Parts: sequence; C-alpha cells; structure tokens
Amino acid sequence: MNHLVTTDWLEKNLNKVKIFDASWHLPNTNRNGLNEFKFAHIQNAIFFDIDKNSNQDSGFPHMLPGKNYWEKIMSDYGIKNSDHVIIYDNSDIISSCRLWYSFLYFNHNPDLISILDGGLKKWLKEKKEITTIVRKHEKSSYKANENSNLVLDKNQIITNIKSKLFELVDARSKERFLGLQAEPRKELRSGNIDGSKNLPFTTLINDDRTFKNKEELSSIFKKNQIDFSKEIAFTCGSGVTACILGLANSIISGKKPIIYDGSWAEYGLK
Repeated sequence: MNHLVTTDWLEKNLNKVKIFDASWHLPNTNRNGLNEFKFAHIQNAIFFDIDKNSNQDSGFPHMLPGKNYWEKIMSDYGIKNSDHVIIYDNSDIISSCRLWYSFLYFNHNPDLISILDGGLKKWLKEKKEITTIVRKHEKSSYKANENSNLVLDKNQIITNIKSKLFELVDARSKERFLGLQAEPRKELRSGNIDGSKNLPFTTLINDDRTFKNKEELSSIFKKNQIDFSKEIAFTCGSGVTACILGLANSIISGKKPIIYDGSWAEYGLK
C-alpha cells in the first residue's frame, strides 16, 4: 500500500492524481472546513465533507454511508476506480485518514489511495502553490464493494469485552480516556470501553504533521502493550482519529484498518 506521499511528490504529480481536501474539525473549534477550502486549497483539489457524505439516517456523526450512496458521491466527483487518490487535510485531528479508511472500506485499490504526509500545513510552510479556484469535474461511473470485515458494531465490541478476541485501541487523549476531561459532545459520559487500551493519536505524529517512521510507530505500539498476535481494532470519539491509528498499524503490519464506527459517540451515550 502507498500509505503516504510527500509534498514534493504531489507537487510533481498534481495532474496525474485526484486530490481530496478532507478537512474536518471538532464541533468545539468553531472552524469550517469548506470555508477554509474556498479561501485556500491545493490545485485541482475537491472538498470532501465528512459529515455530509455520510449515513444521514444514523443518529451518530459521520457514519459510513451505504454502497449505492458512496458510488453516487464518487461518480459525482468524477472519481474512477483506476484513479490514484491523494487525500490531505488542514485539521488538528488529521481527518484525511477517515476518508482513506472509507476508500478502503469501499474496496478502492489500496495501492491507489494515499495520504499527503504533513497535510496542507506542511504544503503552506514550504510555500507551495495554492489556489481559490474550485475546479469542475465530469461525472464518472464509480463502482464499490463493501469490506464489511473492516467495521465493527456495538454488539461486537460488547462481546469482545468478555471474549478478548481482538485488541481494542482508543485514539483519544489520555485525559478523555481516563474520564478526567469532559467529552466535546455534551450527551456523552466520560470514560472508556472496558478492556480497551489507550494510544493517543498525537504520539504517532511529528511536529510538522508527518507520520513517524515505521520503526518508531512499531515501538510506540509495543510500548503501549498492544498485542500484535491478536487482531487489532480502533476506536475514538466518533470514528475519525481511530483511522489515524488504523493508518499507523497499516504502515507497521500491512493490514487494513478495522474501526468501531460508532466509537464513543455511540458507546458513551448517557
């Protein structure tokens, strides 16, 4: 899998790939991804709204949509199954990983879906070109299949508390995991899922927003006593930062990410 591409690589290949800006911000930050995109984005980029392009019938935020809806979204954006898709964001929570996971869930070729390492922040720091022009795209006929083994529901999470068949790793901060800090969503209690382990996603990222290398990532997972002999699944606040851990694990092991989609937004309801 080509998990990551560099800013220099993307600059040279702008017209050979499809690019998504998947910036999404926590509700308490008062930032708007689409407004920021209109103000400045990488040439040819398409804005992907993680909330809008999700299951609108779910009571939980940005859950995976159904296959037909995903095919329509991608066809409307002019994405072909043969396209190499590059995803970036300008978010503190590296929301591009959520879209990366969604493409894998809907069976896009894993070698043709990559994250821009360092995101827009690194791109801007290097004074690479940005634009306000939003390009139009011709429709395509994208075809998807669901890899349902990559998503877990609440019942599977509850069953695993006793069976301990897989490791469940939570990407939230230590304070939120331990219940010492209130959740950003007021309807949720504080705490964590019984038997889960905590690996704050921030520990996997360098100061310039790039991912740490494979050896460093592996060392961090081991230091947090994550058992590689078991299947590993990931959870977080609402299914976004869990995908950062999923990407890190994929870099280490080559395995596709398994995500508890409802995460604490579902499990932590009062």
